[in-house]
Amino acid sequence: MNTQAPAPAVSAIDGATPATLPAESIALRERAWAQWWAFDSITRAQGLWVFAYASLIWKPQFTPAEQRLARVSGWHRGLSMWSTLNRGTPQRPGLVFALIRGGHCRGVAQRLPGDNLTSLRGVFNDLWSREMVTAIYQARWVRCQTAQGDVRAMTFTLPKESERYCCELSPAQYHDIFRHANGRFGSTLEYAQQTEASLRALGIIDRQLQRVLRHAPRA
Repeated sequence: MNTQAPAPAVSAIDGATPATLPAESIALRERAWAQWWAFDSITRAQGLWVFAYASLIWKPQFTPAEQRLARVSGWHRGLSMWSTLNRGTPQRPGLVFALIRGGHCRGVAQRLPGDNLTSLRGVFNDLWSREMVTAIYQARWVRCQTAQGDVRAMTFTLPKESERYCCELSPAQYHDIFRHANGRFGSTLEYAQQTEASLRALGIIDRQLQRVLRHAPRA
């Protein structure tokens, strides 16, 4: 059995941040900002929130002004996105997380800091440059259920039609990726383990992720 994952083309989605974002990403950024600005005044007064479900939890782009444990319905966290730079190579593709349609997801709602609209926009732009170097992700505004009340938050989803989406793999394929996939920011295994540990520290048990990690090589 060939357990090596197919290699998608190298893409800036892996995190290579250019001096200027591509025009398509800039257009999507402006649309996302306009969508937030079009919310009613009560929603805007709550601040600008992002829903973190993986590395934004343990390595945020900014120091959140406020954080809340949150639940989002209709989407789930999946180690389902090919990475050929950050957590793998074109020869040995790795995996990173994305929010995939279906189910539900527990994570963290983070309120962006900013003393005024200009500083808030700067943080928003920096976050966008980290996550949306290309238009592989789809930014969406989702309802986050929190103990302190619901908030609308932007999050980054991946359509199943994307060339970067991978379906559930076989145990042998996960084992091979966890053993060999390593990119400029470290290995897929380290990334998945860090996410699982950060979730567990928050009291969030992701049984699907734990099941996948059981296929990792033993030390």
